[in-house]
Amino acid sequence: MLMQQIVDRKLQHETLKHVATLFSVSKRTISRIWHDAKLQLQHGSLVDVSSKMANVVGRKRIQIDYAQVSQIPLRRRTNIRSIAKAIDVSKSTMHRRIKEGALRPHTNAIKPDLTDDNKKARLEFCLSTPPLARPRFDASGNEVFSRKIGIFPFTTLEPAKRSSKNRVAGTLITKPVLSVTKEVTRSWLIEKVLPAIRSKWPRDHTGPIFIQQDNAKPHIDVNDAEFNQEASKDGFDIRICFQPPNSPDLNVLDLGFFQAIQPLQEQEVLGSIDELVSAVKTSFEGMPSNELNNVFLTLQTCMKEIMKVRGGNNYQTPHIGKGKLERQGKLPLTIECDGNLINDVLSYLGPQTE
Repeated sequence: MLMQQIVDRKLQHETLKHVATLFSVSKRTISRIWHDAKLQLQHGSLVDVSSKMANVVGRKRIQIDYAQVSQIPLRRRTNIRSIAKAIDVSKSTMHRRIKEGALRPHTNAIKPDLTDDNKKARLEFCLSTPPLARPRFDASGNEVFSRKIGIFPFTTLEPAKRSSKNRVAGTLITKPVLSVTKEVTRSWLIEKVLPAIRSKWPRDHTGPIFIQQDNAKPHIDVNDAEFNQEASKDGFDIRICFQPPNSPDLNVLDLGFFQAIQPLQEQEVLGSIDELVSAVKTSFEGMPSNELNNVFLTLQTCMKEIMKVRGGNNYQTPHIGKGKLERQGKLPLTIECDGNLINDVLSYLGPQTE
């Protein structure tokens, strides 16, 4: 129809109007394109009426070196926000790249490479580790145990060596422990953590209580004699366990707890170590138990996904709509795991784990 309205490179009456309506643009735009095309034909060049503004106007696309992401230390890439900060881009930019498929949260660009031994260690952890320090509720949903054992900062009180406008010499001031060694860790566990567990743990609890550590060098061994002697007092069975290496998805602190209390702490204006410690403690105490419970549910869903991929990292953190389920009164206390999946993992690990 359009060709019938073109005679000797001249448009018939009403053609501009028809074409403008067809492409939902103005008559002036069609006229300009037609004029450009005629000029190109007069000069014998290939007709090109595409936009000359492409890649010229608009916000420039931020370039990201994805190889750089894998070089970020694991402790600084536990979530999208931390990765974005480490490579100096916005969180929204990182989310756009993930949606576009250029960068996926479950790839080795973000999660570390795992050896076969580490994959098996992750599977054994998922099979053997019970829920740790999870809030406890009665049949009516009322909280009976928050499982908030406490926060124990690595700080000490030392007398000020000289007077200043803020204090006189000899006033006790808070100082950070600059070198946290195995001895310091052992002392903190025995003198602070174990007494807090004994005082707050429900008396009707049966079975062992696990203190989970990551693989930082200052952490003590599971067979530490001095700790085990103290941990077995008063009828308690408190044990040390380690999360598998390079597995922040198996640590409730990295998985969501730190993210939950950080916004609360950032609302405070801090001017000293004492104020920082106080803000963190206040944020810890102010975190609702249901949010802490949700983190443990996420931990269980991660364990289930890890089992499905035989200990690997090639999965995304699952979402089950915990907020919606909680509002409907349908939030589960535990995530069910199919028996066939457990048998499949046991078969994959082999008889040495039985």
